[in-house]
Amino acid sequence: MPAPFSLTSPLALAPLAGYSDAPFRLLCRRLGAGLCVSEMISAHAIVHGQRKTLEMLDFSEEERPVSLQLFGADPGVMAEAAAMVGALSPDFIDLNMGCPVKKVTKKGAGAALMANPTLAEDIIRRVCRATPIAVTVKIRAGVNATHITAVDFAKMAEAQGAKMVAAHGRTWAQGFSGLADWSVVAAVKKALTIPVIGNGDIASRDQAFQRLAESGCDAVMIGRAALKNPFIFREFGHAPLAEIVDFALRHLDLALRRGQNIAPLRTRLAAYFHDFRGSGEIRRQLVSRATAVELRAALMAIAACRTS
Repeated sequence: MPAPFSLTSPLALAPLAGYSDAPFRLLCRRLGAGLCVSEMISAHAIVHGQRKTLEMLDFSEEERPVSLQLFGADPGVMAEAAAMVGALSPDFIDLNMGCPVKKVTKKGAGAALMANPTLAEDIIRRVCRATPIAVTVKIRAGVNATHITAVDFAKMAEAQGAKMVAAHGRTWAQGFSGLADWSVVAAVKKALTIPVIGNGDIASRDQAFQRLAESGCDAVMIGRAALKNPFIFREFGHAPLAEIVDFALRHLDLALRRGQNIAPLRTRLAAYFHDFRGSGEIRRQLVSRATAVELRAALMAIAACRTS
């Protein structure tokens, strides 16, 4: 992967709506993730100055390289938002053209742009002209099984100025079901001269490196698997209970400093214990806590109980 795309690791954290926020990204970077992409952020909300959306653009220097992902279907608004985001000096501005969620696609954004390459082309071109920041594009295999267009779409993105493409092996029609087709990802890599990141169904560190070798991609993105095991980014891919408790406590503290609500945090922290014997009881203990003080105490009790 040529400069400025040299990463400390070829394993990247995929953009995950509601999950890849600043605290989680920072912790994954500390564990060794080579790149962490923000959850998708509405271009319209940025342009209109919505406070909560603007807060999603926050990042720390320790996170670098930083990638902030935008979504939208209006070329002018996307370009204006990109210029505003560019002023914050992230390392990349990523354009989401792969999200299959209905509330996004019904407005013509996300994966719906795979069905409208002319509009997508205009967006990429105008965004690239609006900012000096490297623009990247996240896509899917195509609209459905009979319209696999990732290669042509990716070549178009490169021609309009995109500096990197992340290709997910599922189609828009698949949503999050079925299996990702990595032969499509490999075809995208073969067709482009810019770096390509592969994405889809990576469940372990070993599988990540297997996909890297098979596809020839410059890096791979890990999404849902990292929510249960963020240590997947580290050399050995797992951690003992005490270290997981420490990670959960650090996540809790970082999130509370940003004023995050305790309710979703309980479920997120509980997920880190998914692979342990008796994890069901651990998760029940954590999700039942009503306050941050109670949640911290429950985490400390888990560590004390398992080491006594």
